[in-house]
Amino acid sequence: MALLAQSGHGGNVHGAARQLGTSISRLVDFSASINPLGPSPRSLKAMVRAAAFVPHYPDPECAALREALAARWRVEPEQIVVGNGSTELIHLLPSALSLRHLLVVGPTFSEYAKAMRDAGGKVTMLMAERSDGYAPPLRRLLSFMASTPKVRRGSTCDAVLLCNPNSPTGRSCAADDVLQVVRLAQRRGLRVIVDETFADYCPERSILPSAIRSGGTIVLRSFTKFYGLPGLRIGYALAPAQTAARLRERQPPWSVNAPAQAAARAALEDQRHVARSRAFMARERARLGRLLATLPGCTCFPSEANFFLLELPAGCRASVVTEGLRRKGLLIRDCSAVPGLNDRTVRLAVRRRAENERLILAMQRMLRTPCA
Repeated sequence: MALLAQSGHGGNVHGAARQLGTSISRLVDFSASINPLGPSPRSLKAMVRAAAFVPHYPDPECAALREALAARWRVEPEQIVVGNGSTELIHLLPSALSLRHLLVVGPTFSEYAKAMRDAGGKVTMLMAERSDGYAPPLRRLLSFMASTPKVRRGSTCDAVLLCNPNSPTGRSCAADDVLQVVRLAQRRGLRVIVDETFADYCPERSILPSAIRSGGTIVLRSFTKFYGLPGLRIGYALAPAQTAARLRERQPPWSVNAPAQAAARAALEDQRHVARSRAFMARERARLGRLLATLPGCTCFPSEANFFLLELPAGCRASVVTEGLRRKGLLIRDCSAVPGLNDRTVRLAVRRRAENERLILAMQRMLRTPCA
């Protein structure tokens, strides 16, 4: 067990362009794991049409989108909370749920811990092991939960958070295994938060909708990664109606703009783009994984998401390789500051074939020389 420290994020193409004195169009961003096929064409058209509503405040209830999401997941609209990205909802959870101590399965996204720290709470990490390929340690998690006193004043923890598939490792758990965690948590009086931001790439591993029909389980989802809408900032949570209401009460008014609401609705409807995106990712992820495995001295870990965790050769620091590639206009994610990972670890998004080949060629050349 260890306390989680803060780490940064990928995807800052604006800062990189300023520092390099170039335009964003000349950069290839592997640091942000966004659908390489981009947004649904329907989504873009809906966003443009929504410009007609810009002179008005957006719907503060996000009613139409909540109804569409409720139909998608076969739940009630009252169980849906739409936010300004799932990160907004992550930061609302500690106060909305009165959390004091959160157990997080890591290595993982830094905002979970930051949200708890900002709310004055405590975070404990249960780390996956490199020797296990960073597979989520669910057996250890269940053992820890079973030994935790039922929630009361001074209890060890009052909530468990699991990112599935996990970022930045790319590893995931079967839905039945996560539901085992949910059932034990209910018996122990613990809440469970499951971040399924990347689950659209492996829908069979989602615990929706059954897990949120009763008990204290919250599932986070996003339109950023799979649906390719990071610039619009839109995500959502599914939870029991009472929990969802507490989250909505703490949101600032008009949290989600009108173009974002319209684009998200259209994205849900475009099943052709959904199928095309999944098929593309299955093919290109496998191909890129094979190429990464050929890099001398590198270890490429399995992934069910749209990115890979890569460990560089011994003596080769992630910061040096990241900077070297950045100068070539190739942005990757330095994961050396992520607790539970080492200083040779990077994350690489799966992009289109030609871009992936450009990255591999650049890395092959860089790894021929010392990079410490």
